Amino acid sequence: MIDELKSAGLFGAGLVPVSGALARRYNGCLELLGIAPTSLERFHIDAMGWSPEIAEEKEHRHYLNPSEANTHAIIVSPQQEDKPVYYPFHSFDADLMTAVFAAYRKEIRDITKDSALCLDIDQFMDSYFEPLDLLRYQKVEVRFQLLNDLQKKQTEQRKLVEKFQDGNHFIDTQLHHQLLDSARTYGDLRNRKLDLEPLTLQVRSFYTKAFGGVFLLRDFITDIMVFESEEMFKKAIKDTAHEVTLFHINHTELTTTLVNHVIAEFDIRKAAKTPRYERIKKHLFVQKLTEWNHPLQEILDSPFIFKRYLNELDETTQKELLSVERYNQRKIVERDLNINEVVAPVYSKALLEPHSSLEEEHTELVWTLLTKLTPIDPLHLYWYDKETFYSAFPTWPESYRKWVIESVLNPRKPKAS
Repeated sequence: MIDELKSAGLFGAGLVPVSGALARRYNGCLELLGIAPTSLERFHIDAMGWSPEIAEEKEHRHYLNPSEANTHAIIVSPQQEDKPVYYPFHSFDADLMTAVFAAYRKEIRDITKDSALCLDIDQFMDSYFEPLDLLRYQKVEVRFQLLNDLQKKQTEQRKLVEKFQDGNHFIDTQLHHQLLDSARTYGDLRNRKLDLEPLTLQVRSFYTKAFGGVFLLRDFITDIMVFESEEMFKKAIKDTAHEVTLFHINHTELTTTLVNHVIAEFDIRKAAKTPRYERIKKHLFVQKLTEWNHPLQEILDSPFIFKRYLNELDETTQKELLSVERYNQRKIVERDLNINEVVAPVYSKALLEPHSSLEEEHTELVWTLLTKLTPIDPLHLYWYDKETFYSAFPTWPESYRKWVIESVLNPRKPKAS
């Protein structure tokens, strides 16, 4: 079923092919990082040097990570610039790689002609022990190590040249051989910039897969941590030494807090006019269907056939699926109508969106949180939670998968207000 996504360009698109000398350098980086080399002669990598084929070979999705507290990346080609990060461990991983290429684009192009870079992404903690250790996460430093200790070889080569130019050492045949061996092996390293200064990046709000998945939202009324793992949440609430509001992602109080803290907003009249609402409603509709005589793609794209199948559902299910429309219609004349009496609870969560006052960095992160909160919009799943999308995709009916692929490839614009 993943082949369907590959054919549509929704899996594997943007990956850089690696073989030959690049594959050998990649293996050299793996060994430098203490990771067993791959036996694959051809594979593909993303911006961070992660390979789906090697992850499958090693049966370890995050094989580049020595621990949850520290991650690594590998650059073997300048083509990795602007490529996607397929399975980021942190929400800022893609931005981090963008910063690396922005700072050292010219140097990376030069170095990868005959070498490769190993990146150590360090947040100044050797290991996480408690979930609230994440509150100490304030910045990351990216350090660079070149394959074959090229920086060290450059220093040695420069010293050989200095010695050659000093006094009568130019007649030293042993020195000649040393210089020639160095030049043949590494080329002329003297004027190349190989010593890359570490990059330090400030980290505020973020998502990490550590501790089963945690969102840390800073810069609001209070710091908020949202846990995907109930076990880790229960462990975290035993800590009373830190001032932070803790939630499990399924807590009903979470959505209220997000709205009250101006992190998310809910406008049901506005939401009802969006393609997002239509996708969510149709996803819920497909879940309610037990049998159908038309391809789901045709049912969902045809207003007439859709209504026919909708009317065949029981009344309770119809009212639930159409509860948003029913509420908006009744609200016109029933001013005191309570939304909770009409609208299905799933819509009250699924139609939340990031508050319009948020900066772009926070907006993307909050979209990810809201998507994980109610993973029922296939397009947003693909945009903000690919891991869940790829896991869910094979479980959907074949004709619905075709509709989802079309929805991702050609997202509709919102209706006019």
